[in-house]
Amino acid sequence: MIDLNALNVWSDQKLVGHMWRNSIGYIGFRYESQWLSQGGFSISHTLPLNSDDFTAEEGIAHRFFANLLPEGGVREHIVRDLKISNTDFDLLRAIGGECAGALSILPTEQQPSKQASYHPISDKELANLVARRGQVYNWSTNERPRLSLAGAQDKCPILIRNGDYFLPQQESPSSHILKFELANYRHLPAYETFTTQLAKAIGLPVIDIELRIIDKIRYALIARYDRLWRDNETVQRLHQEDFCQALGYGHERKYQENGGPTFAQCYQLVRDVSSDPANDLQHLLRWQIFNVLAGNSDGHAKNLSLLYLANGEIRLTPFYDLVCTRAIERIDYNLAFALGDERNPSMVTQRHWELMAEQCDIQAKFLINQVKDTATKLLENLAETKAEFESQFGDYPALQRIEQIVTKQCRRAISK
Repeated sequence: MIDLNALNVWSDQKLVGHMWRNSIGYIGFRYESQWLSQGGFSISHTLPLNSDDFTAEEGIAHRFFANLLPEGGVREHIVRDLKISNTDFDLLRAIGGECAGALSILPTEQQPSKQASYHPISDKELANLVARRGQVYNWSTNERPRLSLAGAQDKCPILIRNGDYFLPQQESPSSHILKFELANYRHLPAYETFTTQLAKAIGLPVIDIELRIIDKIRYALIARYDRLWRDNETVQRLHQEDFCQALGYGHERKYQENGGPTFAQCYQLVRDVSSDPANDLQHLLRWQIFNVLAGNSDGHAKNLSLLYLANGEIRLTPFYDLVCTRAIERIDYNLAFALGDERNPSMVTQRHWELMAEQCDIQAKFLINQVKDTATKLLENLAETKAEFESQFGDYPALQRIEQIVTKQCRRAISK
């Protein structure tokens, strides 16, 4: 008998636990006893391993699982295509088979597939997929992929093997993500690729991203850091959770302005849980400094994640969703994380960096030196990174806006 109010949570072929919803739609969760007895991992910092129920009324489990889902217009489009109720539970039932991290969420009557299956994508199909910005939910029920990627931007998980593209069927794991141009933000894939390359040039650990083009439409191709290739050429899922999940916030509170985490809370989380806090904390500081100097005002709590490695270590993931948003009109230029008590990056002074140092319990002089060093490195690498980008992907005059923003911010930081 099909139970529409229950779901199972899997990691590969192992049953992790059980989800249910109460009469008003809130989600509860309980670990499977065998998962507990056989050394399974905790799926979240907020859902520690124990035999107790995380009740629907508490809201902790609901916030964790809802954070796996798309947001905004992307979510509404999926609901319309699949003709399902716009509830977190029904969406997880429909598309929770392949999420960020290691979990697959399946109906209780369904076992995870033992053999992954994929649909080869021809060049024509790829062009259509890119033109439709990843909309794949018009497939037949038996072949339809069950893909859920969090966030408000159109994106599509795929598998790439030997240079060929494949679309996962049902809950089969992907290896890469496609991100697309948007109607009002056609430079987004190029800006993300360039901003990420700039972060890499100054030593930040970042995702592997390439700018691709088909039928004159650009898209970004991103290798998933939460997927590994096994020796038998199958894909292994690695578990991860974003900082909203790890700190117990819903996706609607990913911005500090909306009641979400502060940067100091994120810094303390890494200090508390990282297996290598010295390096991860240093990277996190440089990430926030980079965002201010490179014009990425959208560095919110869902753009930071923890990776749960097979050896039991927990590490800060490579940085992703790095975009010079200040180069794009109609996007809020205020910082997602306030710097001290200031959100306008053009108004940041040394006092605000000193206040941030105090909030994070680090030496102000150390942080100021990090700011100036990051600014110097950005200025040293900006022109060369742009030249390398254009040698790979062709001339891109719109990058001049990013150059101007980065140069101005870095010179301000050095002069203070």
